[in-house]
Amino acid sequence: MAKRYDLIVFDWDGTVMDSTGVIAGSIQAACRDLGLDEPSDMVCKHVIGLGLHEALRQAVPGVPESKRGDLVERYRHHYLLQDGTLSLYEGAVQTITELHAAGHWLAVATGKSRIGLERAMKTSGMKPFFHTTRTADQTFSKPNPAMLLEIMDEIGIEARRVLMVGDTTHDLQMARNAGVNAIGVTHGAHPAEQLLAMQPLALLDDFTGLRSWFKEHA
Repeated sequence: MAKRYDLIVFDWDGTVMDSTGVIAGSIQAACRDLGLDEPSDMVCKHVIGLGLHEALRQAVPGVPESKRGDLVERYRHHYLLQDGTLSLYEGAVQTITELHAAGHWLAVATGKSRIGLERAMKTSGMKPFFHTTRTADQTFSKPNPAMLLEIMDEIGIEARRVLMVGDTTHDLQMARNAGVNAIGVTHGAHPAEQLLAMQPLALLDDFTGLRSWFKEHA
């Protein structure tokens, strides 16, 4: 069967890497350090996928600009303490390896920083499988379509041949804004009902489901 999608773009945190709990906990710990009100788990998880500064601005509104830098610094401190404990979701390596072997172009579009993504891809051993990546400190944050548009322009593939895979409404809205099809995964940050409201092609629970979907449709 001919490939329907030449380029598959993955979000990273909450989609490929099981990191949502650490991200949410690091936001809350940073707030405790500075004597700020802690946002709930739900609020913290909702902002995952945005660039760090935008995520903290939404999760902890009303913080004086003079304290914004301190909040970012304390978040990074707590996140880096646990960075080495993070792992990929079960089945991620096999699925991505198979897609690569089948000749798909693969990319990452993430709210992480360039340094953070490079570190995560190196420690996980996944860097060789991805042809290109975009991070929130390189271009506009999700749901702006810039990451996907830049990736498509770099590789030279039109939108109808591109598929976005993500765990948040930010990912799915970015795909919609770029004119790209998308599928959602429920093992990450946003609940299934929110993802369904974005009308993805499919909503899958894990990489077992993703792998089967790719074999049949990608």
